[in-house]
Amino acid sequence: MNAILPVYRRSDITISRGEGVYLFAPDGPRYLDFAAGIAVNALGHCHPHVVAALKKQADVLWHCSNMYQMSGMSRFAERLTAASFADKVFFTNSGGEAVECGLKMLRKYHAKNKKSVGSPEKYRVITMTGGFHGRSFACISAGGNEVARAGYAPLLDGFDRVEFNNLAAVRSAITSETAAILVEPVQGEGGINEASAEFLRGLRSLADEYGLLLFIDEVQCGMGRTGSLFAHEQAGIKPDIVATAKGIGNGFPLGACLTTNKVAACMTTGSHGSTYGSNPLAMAVGNAVLDVLLAPDFFSQVEKIGDFLKAELEKIAADFPQVFSEVRGRGLMLGMQVNNLYNNIEIIDKLRAAGLFTSPAEGNVIRITPPLIINENHVFEAVQIIRKTTKEIA
Repeated sequence: MNAILPVYRRSDITISRGEGVYLFAPDGPRYLDFAAGIAVNALGHCHPHVVAALKKQADVLWHCSNMYQMSGMSRFAERLTAASFADKVFFTNSGGEAVECGLKMLRKYHAKNKKSVGSPEKYRVITMTGGFHGRSFACISAGGNEVARAGYAPLLDGFDRVEFNNLAAVRSAITSETAAILVEPVQGEGGINEASAEFLRGLRSLADEYGLLLFIDEVQCGMGRTGSLFAHEQAGIKPDIVATAKGIGNGFPLGACLTTNKVAACMTTGSHGSTYGSNPLAMAVGNAVLDVLLAPDFFSQVEKIGDFLKAELEKIAADFPQVFSEVRGRGLMLGMQVNNLYNNIEIIDKLRAAGLFTSPAEGNVIRITPPLIINENHVFEAVQIIRKTTKEIA
C-alpha cells in the first residue's frame, strides 16, 4: 500500500533526473518539460550556476535563526527591492506563506492606522472570480477554486469575491470595512486569464481613492515569467504588497512578500516570523536565480520566445478549431482553451505519452509554462508534438 496521502493525480511515470529543459525516467525515456513544475523551474533543471551556489553554501551553513544577521539574506533583499517597487521584503518557504504574510500585513496596517475608537474595522479583502492564492485556510477562503475549498467549511470570513476584470463590480463591493484588493495580473490555476492594464490601473486608482491597499499575487506570474520581473510592471502601476514564489528559487522552497515602507512600518518585532524562511541555502539559491534573471536582455528574450511560441500555438488552434478555441496569456505563461467536446486532462495525458509535459488549469485549459531558458528548437519540438497529438485526437 502506498504510504503517500492521495491528494494528487499522479502519473505512473517516475522521474529520476532533469537536465536543462528535459526530464528523464529511470529506464531512459526523455520528456520535454513545458510544465516546469507548474511554473517553478524558471531556469530549467540543474542550472549550473544555481547548483554551484547551492553546493557552495551547503559546505558553509544550512540554517541559522533569524535572531542573527545573515549576509546572503541582506544581499538578496537589497537586490530584490532595488529591482522592484518595494522597500522591504519578508522571505518565506512557499507562495501560500507569502500570501498569508500579505494578508496579515494589510490587517495590521489598518489596525495601526485606525482613525478613531468606534470607527469600522477594516479587514475585508475584495478578491476575484477565478482567483487562486494557495492552500492554507486563509488562501482557500480568498480563492475561488471550488475543488480546493470543498469539505473545509466554514471558511474564514473577510473575503468578498467579484467578477475578474470588472472595475465597476470592484467599486460596488467596497464598504467601510474594506481593507484591500487582492488580484493576480495573470491567473494561473484559474485558466491563464489576463487582467487588462486598464483594470489594474483602475484598481490602483480605487485603492487610492478609498484608502485601500492593493495586494498583487505574483506567485505564479512573477519572477520573469511574463517578460518582466513582475507582471504588474507592464501596467505601469506600483502595488502596496506583492507575494511571489515559484520561479524565485527554481525549485528550492522559497517565497517572498514585498511591500513599501508605509506598510512595513506596521510590522514590528514579534508580529510575524518563520523558522525556515530566509535560511542560508534558500538565500544562496535566490541570489543565484536573480543573477540570471537580471542579466541584460533576459526578460526581452522571454518576451520574444513567448511571442514566438504563442504564434505557433495559435496556428495549431486555427488548424484545429474543433479542439482549441483560443490561446491566451503572455510571455511564457500560456494557455490553450480546449473546446467542450474534449477534455484537457485527456489531451495532457496524450501529450505526456508523446514526450511533452504540460499541466491543467481550470476551465478546461492546457497550461504551458516552460522554463524561461527555452529556445526556438525547443518550441519547434513542443509544437510538433502538440500538432501531431491534436491531429490524432481530431
